[in-house]
Amino acid sequence: MTTDALLAITVVWGFVFIYAVMATMDFGAGFWSMVYINKERTNATNIANRYLSPTWEVTNVFIVAIVVALFSFFPGATFILGTVLLIPGSIILLLLAIRSGFLVFSHYSKSGYGKLLTYVSGISGFIIPAILLLVLPITHGGFIEVIDGAHQLQLDKLFTSPNAYAFSGFAITSTLFLSSLLLSDYSNVANEPEAYKVYRRDALILGPLSLVMGFLIMLTLRNEANWLYTNMMEYLPFLIGSVAMFVIAGGALFLPSQKDKRKLGRPRLAVVAVVIQYFLASYAYGRAHLPYMLYPDVTIQDGFTHPNTFHAVFITYIVGFLILFPGFFYFWRLFMKDKRYLDQKES
Repeated sequence: MTTDALLAITVVWGFVFIYAVMATMDFGAGFWSMVYINKERTNATNIANRYLSPTWEVTNVFIVAIVVALFSFFPGATFILGTVLLIPGSIILLLLAIRSGFLVFSHYSKSGYGKLLTYVSGISGFIIPAILLLVLPITHGGFIEVIDGAHQLQLDKLFTSPNAYAFSGFAITSTLFLSSLLLSDYSNVANEPEAYKVYRRDALILGPLSLVMGFLIMLTLRNEANWLYTNMMEYLPFLIGSVAMFVIAGGALFLPSQKDKRKLGRPRLAVVAVVIQYFLASYAYGRAHLPYMLYPDVTIQDGFTHPNTFHAVFITYIVGFLILFPGFFYFWRLFMKDKRYLDQKES
């Protein structure tokens, strides 16, 4: 692996991680909005909608960045990945288009369509993460055959793989866990005690479930992609650190609140700990996956672009994010601090 190729895949993986965290919170907010739509007393749906409204547009920026980075840095690998992922990728794009279309329409529709729009965005937001994470086991090998020189995905093998279902289960539980945790923090900041209690309870239930699904991934990975499991064991300290951060996050939800000692939970600390947890786990997985983008046929070096092209594109990315990052930071600061937005009630 050259330094340039390693730097390029690090950029792509960084985009993937940012999108994964933001998207799971985004998709989960749509799901919770649907679940609590008839429980007005808790105001949980209003909280979810207030979070969902300004964030889903920003989240989609990063999925575009992932696709552009892959095509720019690894054009050779992108062709094969695009061929293999044609069916799951098309389903994901279709669901994203449907969800985004309904979210846009919901801002302009009459109130009579509100519940229908909520159910559509909630259900599609629940399914999308499960399909998205199926991309990972596909890259582990065993589900692709080369027929007449073309790589073809064997769907029958994929849908009978315990590892694939473990990844999908992890995607669903992580989506609901991360979103409920962030919404508990958002409810706390917005001074919505009933919604806070609901989302804190959901986080306490779904956190252990997501951890169990993570262990199931490792168990099934050992049988179906032993090369990756063996490599991940070389990064065992990161995996142990990930579990430790999960324990810290759980403990934070039982600490007395800084503002009111009678109320349990410090959700902001829990959110930070969980993001670090997922970062450590994703780092161990990403490093163990190298040098393969698609095992065993495509490495990051095989599909890498010309070094001159990489340098030009990389500089463009740096300049672009130097411009965009202050805007993203300002957006999140307004979103989490603006009292007028936080204090608004269901209209």
